[in-house]
Amino acid sequence: MSGWLPTAPCTPDGCSTHHGAPAGPLVAVGRLLAGITLVVAGVSLTPLVALLSGATRDRLTRRWARTVLRCFGLRVSIRFAGEPEPGLRTGVLVVANHISWLDIPLIAAVFPGRMLAKSEIRRWPVMGAMAARGGTLFVERERLRALPGTVRTLAAALSAGSRVIVFPEACTWCGRDHGRFTSAVFQSALDAGTAVRPVRITYRAADGRPSGAPSFVGDDTLPASLWRVVAAGGLTAEITVLPLIPAGRHTDRRALAHAARTAMVQGATAGAAAVRSTTAQDAEWLMAAQTAVASDSANLPASSVHQCVNSIPAPASSARTPS
Repeated sequence: MSGWLPTAPCTPDGCSTHHGAPAGPLVAVGRLLAGITLVVAGVSLTPLVALLSGATRDRLTRRWARTVLRCFGLRVSIRFAGEPEPGLRTGVLVVANHISWLDIPLIAAVFPGRMLAKSEIRRWPVMGAMAARGGTLFVERERLRALPGTVRTLAAALSAGSRVIVFPEACTWCGRDHGRFTSAVFQSALDAGTAVRPVRITYRAADGRPSGAPSFVGDDTLPASLWRVVAAGGLTAEITVLPLIPAGRHTDRRALAHAARTAMVQGATAGAAAVRSTTAQDAEWLMAAQTAVASDSANLPASSVHQCVNSIPAPASSARTPS
């Protein structure tokens, strides 16, 4: 692994603690089969869903993503820091902290869009096909020379009206601490003249304490992580939607990255008066009036934006991308 790539000190043994009673083995197996079945169904239906209008496609994606999380044994909680803004006529860059592979369906449950992911994911069984068909933008993290092209690709997608989702920590952390936000991806928002939407992801046990069961860090493997999730009892996937950072507020990518990370970190300690919690179902009407894209075609898959050629398999689970 290249020395310039971001890394996290988190390990499966040190970070996977879960406070709460475990699910029984039969329940865990049932969850695993149900979750995998629904993911496979999503892969199969992606070409048909891509033909639908933008609003219909987003609504179905949100509901599918919530159902996937429920099948794997997680409740979904959406929190709003302030009131949602009215619909946007341009694309938006959604940035979040990165803990687990579960982050992808969790964000899709609120903000369906085009993910930026390491090129290795395209080679994963089932999930790789789903990501590619869903319009994921892949980055070759080992090739520093590919970075300018990736930034141009992101800017083009944003300019076309797409909602683009990025994890700027560039590797997975367990949630107890956070990495710095790499600034390169924020240049795409500056180039496209679009707003940035920070969100914060937290996984909690039944008693409200953060849970390490979903953490996908270090040399963790996907099968081990899947089993740890389905075997945990009382898990809640929580996403806090933070206020938009309007286009033009920051003209330097490092200042914009710092502002987004500060908002995300402060989202962990936001007071009850500033944050409203709701269920995923109750949030549907709020999200429908928010984050509209400029055209129905903006979030459709496009093979021309896939930046992965001869990707290098990753032995570790951390999803690193260049700064």
